Amino acid sequence: MEFLDIVDENNNLTGEIEERNYVHELGLWHRHSSCWIMNNNGEILLQKRASTKKRNPSKWSKTGGHVETGETPIKALKREVLEEIGIKLRDDQIEFIKEFKNNTESNKSFNYNYFVRVNYRIEEYIIQKEELSEVRYFTIEEIEKAKLENDQSFASTNWPDNDFYKEIEYLKCKREEIKDWIFQSFFIF
Repeated sequence: MEFLDIVDENNNLTGEIEERNYVHELGLWHRHSSCWIMNNNGEILLQKRASTKKRNPSKWSKTGGHVETGETPIKALKREVLEEIGIKLRDDQIEFIKEFKNNTESNKSFNYNYFVRVNYRIEEYIIQKEELSEVRYFTIEEIEKAKLENDQSFASTNWPDNDFYKEIEYLKCKREEIKDWIFQSFFIF
């Protein structure tokens, strides 16, 4: 069973702790942590959620999950990445992007969004079969095209346009940083 800290509408801890399903049933405020994972080719790792998941079944999404009782968002992110794809993250690999508020009837949460740079091949990921069916690298352009074509196999298709395109621009900037770093590293003797 997964227990979550309850927060108020301003993201302050209330001292209450509830079971995850109960939190969603009652629409209680809680925290979530997720990340965009990019390799040295500037590709984004997405995971295909298991068909048995209640939220976004069989859809491609970022890696992440709930911040459990007593965890910080970073600790939750590290736990989720290790559990879901078998990768142990170091602090220096994690970059905070932003916190945003999700205020829908079925999910009232504060979401901590991060960027992670790794350089693993697909076969190096160890996926948690209860959570995922597969992982795959996508180009940023493929993710943009899915949004443009309203491809419902991607969870991000249903994001508000403004949020989605801000995230895409951020990822494009990170991709350019990686290209510059690789180019400079190549020419340093």
